[in-house]
Amino acid sequence: MKHIYKGLAFCAAFAFGSMHAFSQNLGIDPALDLMSDSSKVQVAFRTADQQDLMGGISVINVADLTKKAYTTYSLDFVENVVGGVNGNIWGMDGYLVVVDGMVRDANNVLPTEIQQITILKGAAAVVLYGSRASKGVIQITTKRGQTGPISINITANTGMFVPKSYPKYLGSAEYMTLYNEALLNDGDPIKYSAETIYNHGSGENPYRYPNLDMYSSDFLRKMYNRSEAIAEISGGNQRVKYYTSTGYYRESTVLKVGNAADNYISRFFVRGNVDMKLHDLVTAQADANVTFYDSYTAAGNWWENASTILPDRIAPLIPLSYIEEGDINTWNAINTSNYIVDGKYFLGATQLDMTNPIADSYAGGDSKYVSRQFQFNTRFDVNLHPLLQGLFFRAKYGIDYASTYNQGYTNSYATFTPTWTNYGGHDMIASVNSYGTKDRKSGVETISNSAYRYTYNISMQFDYNHTFNTDHNVFGMVVANAWQTQQSGQYHRITNVNMGFQASYNYKHKYYVDFSAALPYSAKLPIANRLGFSPTVTLGWRPVKEDFFANTAFDDLMITASAGIIEQDLDITDPQNGGMGYYLYRPVLQRGGWYSWADLGGEAATEFQRGDNPDMTFIKRKEINVGLRGSLWNKLITFDLNYFTNQMDGGLARVSSLYPNYFTQVGYPTSSIIPIVNYNKYNRSGFDFSVYLNKKISEVDLTLGVSGMYYTTEIAKQDESYADAYQTRIGRPINAIWGLESEGLFNSQSDVDAAPAQTFGDVRPGDIKYKDQNGDGSINNQDEVFLGRSDIPFRLGVNLSMKWRNFTLFAMANGYFGGYGLKNSNYYWVDAQDKYSEVVRNRWTPETAATATFPRLTAKSGTNNFRNSDYWMYKSDRFNLSQVQLTYDLPRNVLQGTFVKGVSVYVSGYNLLTISKERKHLELNVGSAPQTRFYNLGVKGTF
Repeated sequence: MKHIYKGLAFCAAFAFGSMHAFSQNLGIDPALDLMSDSSKVQVAFRTADQQDLMGGISVINVADLTKKAYTTYSLDFVENVVGGVNGNIWGMDGYLVVVDGMVRDANNVLPTEIQQITILKGAAAVVLYGSRASKGVIQITTKRGQTGPISINITANTGMFVPKSYPKYLGSAEYMTLYNEALLNDGDPIKYSAETIYNHGSGENPYRYPNLDMYSSDFLRKMYNRSEAIAEISGGNQRVKYYTSTGYYRESTVLKVGNAADNYISRFFVRGNVDMKLHDLVTAQADANVTFYDSYTAAGNWWENASTILPDRIAPLIPLSYIEEGDINTWNAINTSNYIVDGKYFLGATQLDMTNPIADSYAGGDSKYVSRQFQFNTRFDVNLHPLLQGLFFRAKYGIDYASTYNQGYTNSYATFTPTWTNYGGHDMIASVNSYGTKDRKSGVETISNSAYRYTYNISMQFDYNHTFNTDHNVFGMVVANAWQTQQSGQYHRITNVNMGFQASYNYKHKYYVDFSAALPYSAKLPIANRLGFSPTVTLGWRPVKEDFFANTAFDDLMITASAGIIEQDLDITDPQNGGMGYYLYRPVLQRGGWYSWADLGGEAATEFQRGDNPDMTFIKRKEINVGLRGSLWNKLITFDLNYFTNQMDGGLARVSSLYPNYFTQVGYPTSSIIPIVNYNKYNRSGFDFSVYLNKKISEVDLTLGVSGMYYTTEIAKQDESYADAYQTRIGRPINAIWGLESEGLFNSQSDVDAAPAQTFGDVRPGDIKYKDQNGDGSINNQDEVFLGRSDIPFRLGVNLSMKWRNFTLFAMANGYFGGYGLKNSNYYWVDAQDKYSEVVRNRWTPETAATATFPRLTAKSGTNNFRNSDYWMYKSDRFNLSQVQLTYDLPRNVLQGTFVKGVSVYVSGYNLLTISKERKHLELNVGSAPQTRFYNLGVKGTF
């Protein structure tokens, strides 16, 4: 900490001296108030005129969007409204989220609290934030108070989640029949008799012959509720302005069994932002946010068990009516239980399944996940024009503390396995065996999984902004910033220390030049290499201000070009073991395996596990991007287009090909002196776009927006050793799927005998046949080839706004194209004693050989079939209607004379439609809660 503060103090002193010298050469007039213009956009450490944005920056006016589109997550609009974002920024995973200048989580601020979101994509746009921002920044600016009387907004929403679909598993009788078939396919005797299968299939006594379906309406609701209320209060005068928001939401559950019916998620929050004018030359801000998040769940993992428990294994609840009134022994055993459900059922079990999720939900106890977040930040702006006109000093400090833990009760309880008999054609329980301990509630609340996270942010800067001689616009800034996070379970703190410099000039908002640079510092590197240098240069030209553009259709046209190198340590992690990436440049020497030598009876070997690399340095993002932004025909059409190409150069690897083979000891004990070096190179290139049509047709105001991104990736360099050229990863996409190329299913034993030997296990008719890529007569890992990209190369967003009188219709849709996936969950890869899903109905048999879409069933591991291959691939192309909302604003004359200034009522739907060949698969969750549609009714009042 001392070193950080000393560094910041040095940066501040250097900044003041630099700005003083710089400004004296320019003859500066009083600085502009950067916060006074509504067209201002928040960028790195400052605000900028929207017309002057360069280097790959997009902005969203969230405050305006939320007037016509209610949503619950802060970044819901980002991927749709502007281009360049697809779960990542320009194809790079790991963007930084900054909230009011502080590094924070996006999920701890609500859309109703947000004024603006800025997406910083290009290298020049992010460089001032340092290493941690090297893969892009999403900058969230919350609302602030305005001068004027107090204003109160109250918003209330309530809606219902409706599950889209559930996995479809076979019932007991069908499962048993097909499991017998699997055994026969393997040459083994069957497990289930015809009588047993009949009894389970008849449904006459589902308690003796279970047919458990955990997705049935016995356990699940058709829909469940989410309700929310939020109040916003703002106002102020010339001295103090304030904005306050507080709210609460609660979401219930689709489960309706036992204590699980009371599962819920809730969030309570309070946010306050205050702006103060302390002096004619000094302003300050003080912001605070408190969030209480709770999630209650009954014992048991419902959804995971629902996808694995076989339907014939257990009847979880068994009626008491099957016990004879005179069976004293059985009644005495059952009466020891405190858990007689609805006065009718006792908790069932078997010797193999002594507990089950249904019994857990009634008797196993509960757990509540508790999260508490406290955030505070302050800012001071000092106008230094008595010393130097136009010069400002600004300082920010923020501190966040988050703690999480689980609290709850774990109960023990007894379950019972009945022994059945039949009296006069009626099934009855002859006796029961008890499993587990007696019912016991300890009454002791347990606290577990305690964790904390502490983060502080600090920055200091000198800047000035001035227009002189009406034509020359100059901005300069020197900034020093640092942030640090300490988390439970991590020895090293995550730290980002950075000094930045920016010098910008434009002439009449026509010709632009900007130089922005950073000096990142990283403790992950050798001492001599810890200070980096990240320069960027951006040029801009607004040709519409040229005489030859005077009579064109363009209202505005801005062309920008930017180039830069950002040095980052974000990807400095152990390429083999992961982790935080400290001391990777140091050798590792340890005591290792034991050996005997001569008359010594067992000594510890000394092993090298890694060599020394004093030359390890930053990974470099090298980038060029070109932008085109403007409007046509009096803003009938507005557009923002960007092309980018970048390379991540110097990724860490242990590169065997650079060193002699004797650097690695193969055998026992293993040892290697190969160091970790900067070696790998990864390329990304593509374009993003955002085009809007704005038209008034009669009484209808229409806005149609189309945005998106297309990009490619390529591994340009990495260490590899493949015997066959078709297996090289170089030149292939970064997120590639590799696997075998299938040639259908074997239809006979002669077909198997004639094919190349497949080395992944027992192969029989009905198994998948693979192509021998290298012609060596053997199918193994050397026959794996490139199959496709697992990411989404092309993302499309469409949004529509139509306003007619007091009605506003908003719709938003998203498209994803060009990606592939593998159906490789246990819903599809069914082997051994896995639960059978409906997909196995199309299995191979001698009778269905010509039409089968699923391999033969097996009760063994199925390693030949269940591995990566194009047999299991699917295209993930889809188009989603993600949101539709209709809003009605009450006419102002209706509210005249009342204290109510405005009322809006709206209905909205979310995740309404998916158009895709693979819709059923894409809407299916296995082992987790179902995907849902959400239907909402809301009202907003302004007072």
